[in-house]
Amino acid sequence: IEILPGARALHFAEQAFEGMKAYRVGQASANLFRASDNCARFRRSAQRLAMTPVPEELFLEGVHTVVGACTGLIPGASGQSLYVRPFLFGTEPGYAVRASHSARFMVIANPSEAYATGPMRVLIEREQVRAAAGGLGTVKAGANYAASLLASTRAVERGYTVALWLDPTTRQNIEELSGMNLFAVCGAELHTPTLNDSILPGVTRDSLITLARAAGTRVVERPMPVAELLSNLASGACSEVFACGTAAIVSPISVIGDADGRDYRPAVLDGCARELRERLLAIQERRAPDPYGWTTAVAPLSRPRS
Repeated sequence: IEILPGARALHFAEQAFEGMKAYRVGQASANLFRASDNCARFRRSAQRLAMTPVPEELFLEGVHTVVGACTGLIPGASGQSLYVRPFLFGTEPGYAVRASHSARFMVIANPSEAYATGPMRVLIEREQVRAAAGGLGTVKAGANYAASLLASTRAVERGYTVALWLDPTTRQNIEELSGMNLFAVCGAELHTPTLNDSILPGVTRDSLITLARAAGTRVVERPMPVAELLSNLASGACSEVFACGTAAIVSPISVIGDADGRDYRPAVLDGCARELRERLLAIQERRAPDPYGWTTAVAPLSRPRS
């Protein structure tokens, strides 16, 4: 990439991206999962950053072209995939605080092994916030992830996997992890924080809610006080906690730690989480029927002979 040193992406964080996966399990061609939904979120991210959105036709053309060209490189075992990252960044140089009049859209991809690092140990972040109310929390902007790095680094230094963020206004309600949404199993119900203007609406989150409801599970989207969750974990009223996102799909949580040094452990590890992960992965990999129209086949691109 050639870029001018004064480009606004470098100075004002004028950058947005998406995370997607392509699968090729038992098939000659690859397939994408909910690509149109990623495109819609990419458009919202660009608009929030005052950037000109990439037209859907161009977005899908770019993604299909890269995936089609990489078809032979996509690993074929269950859980493996091609991670696809479309991104957009401002290229116009200048120090005036305004949006660029020019930008670059690119798509890169990497073969990915099955994401399995074991159960996650999560640390509640009590001091910092990931995104301000009315800020960039609802879009996939690089600035959100930059804001999470210090707390995540501190969590890892204390022996945890990642930070758990609270709402930026009261610091009382659970929002999300650094890059993943959260679910809790309370009795026979599945609870998750309701979306607001500082939580990213995850595509995987929405998919799990759809699958859980289709199986007859009551899904409750509501504000989730962190004190209530910790109390329910201690009493057993909450039996299981897990996170979800594009990379890991679903990850069980074995420990939620608080700033005072206390750890809270759910009684069940990878129960509902494993069931939902397997059902979703079967659709993503075209091993099961897709009644929702989530998957899209990608034609392989033939390579010209040298």
